[in-house]
Amino acid sequence: FDHNNQYGCASLDLAAGRFVVTQVEGAEQLQALLERWSPAELLLSEEHGLPGRWAERPGTRKRPGWEFDEDAARRQLCQQFQVQDLAGFGEPTAVAVAAAGALLGYAKETQRGELPHITGLAVESFDDAVAMDAATRRNLELTETLDGQEQHTLAWVLDSTQTAMGARLLKRWVHQPLRNRTTLTKRQDQIDALRQGWCFESARDVLNDIGDMERILGRVALRSARPRDLTRLHASLKALPPLIGTLPAADCFFELIERIGDFPNQVELLGTAVIENPPMLIRDGGVIAPGYSAELDELRSISENAGAILVDIETRERERTQLSTLRVKYNRVHGYYIELSRRESDQAPADYQRRQTLKNAERFITPELKEFEDKALSASSKALALEKRLYEALLEKVAADLHALQRSAAAVAELDVLTSLAERAEALNWVRPQLVDDDSIIEIVDGRHPVVEQVLDDAFVPNSLHLDDARRMVIITGPNMGGKSTYMRQTALIALLAHLGSCVPAASARIGSLDRIFTRIGSSDDLAGGRSTFMVEMSETANILNNATAQSLVLMDEIGRGTSTFDGLSLAWAAAEHLARNLKAFTLFATHYFELTQLPEQLPGIYNAHLTASEHDNRIVFLHRVQEGPASRSYGLQVAQLAGVPAGVIQQAGEKLRELEAGQNLTVNDAPPTVIPTARTPTTMPAQASLFSEPSAVEHALKELDPDDLTPKQALEALYKLRGLL
Repeated sequence: FDHNNQYGCASLDLAAGRFVVTQVEGAEQLQALLERWSPAELLLSEEHGLPGRWAERPGTRKRPGWEFDEDAARRQLCQQFQVQDLAGFGEPTAVAVAAAGALLGYAKETQRGELPHITGLAVESFDDAVAMDAATRRNLELTETLDGQEQHTLAWVLDSTQTAMGARLLKRWVHQPLRNRTTLTKRQDQIDALRQGWCFESARDVLNDIGDMERILGRVALRSARPRDLTRLHASLKALPPLIGTLPAADCFFELIERIGDFPNQVELLGTAVIENPPMLIRDGGVIAPGYSAELDELRSISENAGAILVDIETRERERTQLSTLRVKYNRVHGYYIELSRRESDQAPADYQRRQTLKNAERFITPELKEFEDKALSASSKALALEKRLYEALLEKVAADLHALQRSAAAVAELDVLTSLAERAEALNWVRPQLVDDDSIIEIVDGRHPVVEQVLDDAFVPNSLHLDDARRMVIITGPNMGGKSTYMRQTALIALLAHLGSCVPAASARIGSLDRIFTRIGSSDDLAGGRSTFMVEMSETANILNNATAQSLVLMDEIGRGTSTFDGLSLAWAAAEHLARNLKAFTLFATHYFELTQLPEQLPGIYNAHLTASEHDNRIVFLHRVQEGPASRSYGLQVAQLAGVPAGVIQQAGEKLRELEAGQNLTVNDAPPTVIPTARTPTTMPAQASLFSEPSAVEHALKELDPDDLTPKQALEALYKLRGLL
């Protein structure tokens, strides 16, 4: 953090060796970044704090300020990457370098050693991605629902990946939609090519045999890989040539195929070095395959075949000495020995060394038996020690190709995501959107909400949207539960999917380049931060009004509902006018303030739309169809009735609504209502009254007065007259 409100941030996936740095400005951007990165551990200088819900987050560790020294960090990073300077990595800013140095030092400290698999640094730029703040990521439920579940999110719909590393990459893509048209078009071309002839199915079959190469290689680099990691790595590397063979012969895949590569030497090494189904730990032994080491094979043979070897020695010695009582035996005191009866002991060969004399026998040792004893008694421990040394050497050999293997793993993960998006597009009937050079258009024909469509039992009702230079804002009215929020969210999600390079749930779509997506949909209080629901709502609104541009997509839902009617309406009107007149952002503005439907008459670039509903047997039926023009009524009482509000309350609410529409003051009833409307007793529920009523008699009288022309007596008479009008 520096004094210009700039935050340097660094992220390290230790297992995968992915090291990323960036710089953000202000608390809002920092919260958005933390929401996207979602770190398991969070390091910060003890001199600074964190904003919002991250302030007291578990896993946050305060570190001494000196660990964030820029010069020391730069030296440490250059030493890690073995470079003269960091220019080759995009020259990260000073605060980003400081964060990266502190993070690298902490990682080395916790791992108690060097980190050879961290070989580079990726510098993220906010100019490369469609920016989304923390509230937008939560409201759109990209990877986590509002109640913290992974199911029923956008990533949940998109994820049919076959590998763990592909699933992780997909979530990163979802949280970082791109603006680079070249990259997006290439992804679209790749998805189209995979859909041709259902090539993605063949690729997915092979991907299913590939393990989590990123994590395995991370453990190889840290020399903590287990035997089964190596067998999974062997199977994964062996599957790479067949995987490449499933890909279409299209130009868009040439670079990806080159990055996936082929590793025949590593496949042969791992195949000959490790057995097919090894134990979990090297200390259990039996990991190194037979034939890999002659010395290990001999030790194992001795350990496993000691009995057979003793029988062989005994047979040979009997034949050599022609002594019938010769036996080869073993006990814990004397070890292995040759025993002869006392009668034949005098005939023992010269190389027999007497070890023990018994009453009826003599025991001897020979050089061959002594050598066997030394080997047999220590063969098991020696074999295990040798196996550990061979295993460590094997990890070193695999790590020699670490950079190329990591590059291959990243390419396989990318292909996994592309095949997943191709499969989803084919299975869900999605189409390729047209990415237009003109920034000033969002045109969606028969768009559908990608998540809601999958969880509905009934058919989803598609809706269209057209925003361009002449229509920058749509004021959306209609009943609660009518689908306003769904319509708004589906627009944002379709735009986001287009900026992933994915197909979209629509009949067709044309999407211009967006720089940001903002949402202000729903709010809850922030008790820990001392902020009320309305304060949270206004903070989110302020962020939008201060940062949105003409290339931004803005979703505003029910602005002003957290305060009094007139305050809320005034704020909603002013916010909508500022967005339309000054920012000219693409805006979907949902409201229950019908007064806002007058905006299209007063400002260019705005039009009205509403979600349709009808009544049947005094009950509301939601049609979920978007039509142009304002809604005729809000159906608030009908929705309350549908929610189960007592019938007496509904009746009284209807009466109070009629009083409001008649301009009367509300009073408490002398007695509760005696008539309880039911489904068979229709109750008329008028439309919501306008808050901007005609001027009163007092206002007319005041307008006719000119204080400068009144004498004191006339002024007093006018005051009494005005009082009489109340």
